Amino acid sequence: MKKILFVAFVMINCAAFAQSGAKIVFKDKDNTIDYGTVSKDTDSGLRKFEFTNTGDAPLVISNAKSTCGCTVADYPKTPIMPGKTGVIEVKYNMNPGPIRKTITIESNAVNVDGGMVALKIKGEVIVKKEVNPLEKKQSLLEKS
Repeated sequence: MKKILFVAFVMINCAAFAQSGAKIVFKDKDNTIDYGTVSKDTDSGLRKFEFTNTGDAPLVISNAKSTCGCTVADYPKTPIMPGKTGVIEVKYNMNPGPIRKTITIESNAVNVDGGMVALKIKGEVIVKKEVNPLEKKQSLLEKS
């Protein structure tokens, strides 16, 4: 009888600690996208964070905030059903220099603290050096 009560007690505790609700899991390692070294001339600055609702309730994303105005996030405004995937698009304005930005996602996900997830982008935007045709001709004349 004691064994039956013990097993029942353990099962009730396990059920109490099991999280039910929406759960957000991102595809990218460490929720980070690395732009690498890119040029403003050849890159639009748009990247996509793909995620899946692995929970048992609809996932609702209520807000996406960036650390600055140079990065804008577009997130799904409708609930993401259990087992379905969604995309958060992030657009960086491609200012020359290093990229180190964070976008905070607010949701009803129970698997992250307070329903908040930090998405990060990193990399470097370079300015392509333009070759002036006149300088090129002049340097050729000087060599001869």
